[in-house]
Amino acid sequence: MNTSSEADNTHCSMAVNADIDMTVKEEIEVYDEPVLSQDIELSVKHEQECSQCDKSFPSNSLLIRHQRTHCDEKPFQCNQRDNTFSQIDNLILHQRTHTGKNPYHFNQCGKAFLQNYISIGHQRMHSGDKPHQCNKCDKAFSQNWKLIRHQRTHIGDNPYQCNQCDKAFSQKSDLITHHRTHTGEKPYHCKKCDKAFSQNGHRIRHQRTHIGDNPYQCNQCDKAFSQNSALIRHQRTHTGDNPHQCNQCNKAFSYKSGLITHHRTHTGEKPYQCDQCDKAFSLNSNLIKHQRTHTGDKPYQCNQCDKAFLRKSNLIRHQRTHSGDNPYQCNQCDKAFSQKYSLVKHQRTHTGDKPYQCNQCDKAFLCKSALIRHHRTHTGDNPYQCNQCDKAFSQRSNFIRHQRTHTVDNPYKCNQCDKAFSQKCDLIRHQHTHTGEKSYQFNQCDKAFSQNCHLIIHQRTDTRDNPYKFNQCDNTFSQNIYFIKHQRTHTGEKPYQSDQYDKSSY
Repeated sequence: MNTSSEADNTHCSMAVNADIDMTVKEEIEVYDEPVLSQDIELSVKHEQECSQCDKSFPSNSLLIRHQRTHCDEKPFQCNQRDNTFSQIDNLILHQRTHTGKNPYHFNQCGKAFLQNYISIGHQRMHSGDKPHQCNKCDKAFSQNWKLIRHQRTHIGDNPYQCNQCDKAFSQKSDLITHHRTHTGEKPYHCKKCDKAFSQNGHRIRHQRTHIGDNPYQCNQCDKAFSQNSALIRHQRTHTGDNPHQCNQCNKAFSYKSGLITHHRTHTGEKPYQCDQCDKAFSLNSNLIKHQRTHTGDKPYQCNQCDKAFLRKSNLIRHQRTHSGDNPYQCNQCDKAFSQKYSLVKHQRTHTGDKPYQCNQCDKAFLCKSALIRHHRTHTGDNPYQCNQCDKAFSQRSNFIRHQRTHTVDNPYKCNQCDKAFSQKCDLIRHQHTHTGEKSYQFNQCDKAFSQNCHLIIHQRTDTRDNPYKFNQCDNTFSQNIYFIKHQRTHTGEKPYQSDQYDKSSY
């Protein structure tokens, strides 16, 4: 009597040796599609039952194919790589990735495809045909496997379980892709550079960056995209469609990824942990950006100068300094901005909106960065430390200005005189002395000022606001400079020493 192990070996041996009994009539398309009996010449007509599970099959060849899933037997070897396959049709499909053979041609757009079912799906993209209707909702799909995948969202069925963690998936292909996060495998290689990818879709998307291919055209504007999913997301900007609804509040999102990220604001989840410090992030992209602060990596290089940046958004912003492009126009005045955030912040000067409220006093601010700077007046925090002396600063701009006192760097030159400045804002202030411009207008009288700080000081004389409070007496001041001077009356500090003589010598 055979043991279970011997029985397994027998089945695997049968699976290998019986391949000669299976004749492939035509290369079978296998991708979550049902195998049709007319694609195979059946040698046995009655039901064949698997001895290791309760499944049964109409032919011996299909039973043999199935039994390989129990024993992990992969007898079909690629002659160009070390890939092996359990089915000969999968080997045939794989070999096409080497030969570039795409036998299924679509004559309306000239595209060709590896597999017939992909060609059929592509044809339906042109025709809009979606014959596969869900019986539980009103959604319809162009391909049967997409319907099957969708139906699992109704029943919560995730039959494909990862054996290395507790994650489960509704599709086998998703499990295979997930496994690569454990193994680090990247089997899909770009033919034009040395990049490799864990998913074929990512490789295809990347390759379009080499050829500039954007096959997905919006029918409402002239934009085109390299991915169908990107086109669908774009079209929602025309329709205003936000199909992804949060079940904890009334917010809705056009992208599922936006909803997932939003959910983390409710749960506080930060799944992306830095392996060099204790910081964690709700988004993987933020983790990647943070890790560059450890490595010093600046992958985004300006093609017009030698500057490089941690983030792509910073590069785009910088490139506008070369082009002078200000695409973000205020609809209430004639000002335009190079950054969307700058426009949003500017529009608050029209509405009076100050959404960032200090939790230690009653002050509110136009932007988050101003609130962070203000908080430091409560905490005394000076995070910006000079590495050439012992001075520290609460604001980065003051820190940068100070560092230039060590280097004597004045990169901002006036084009009307020979003066140069260490900061762009100082140059702008100086240029007002040439133009006489006073763009900061007080709304309660007719006075105007060339600098915002002068307007703020003037406003305090009207409101009697003295935000600088000394903690050793009850004096308050409208300006930081007066506050510092007053401190010295308590400390006795006299920082300005004459170089003509030393009083202590008399």
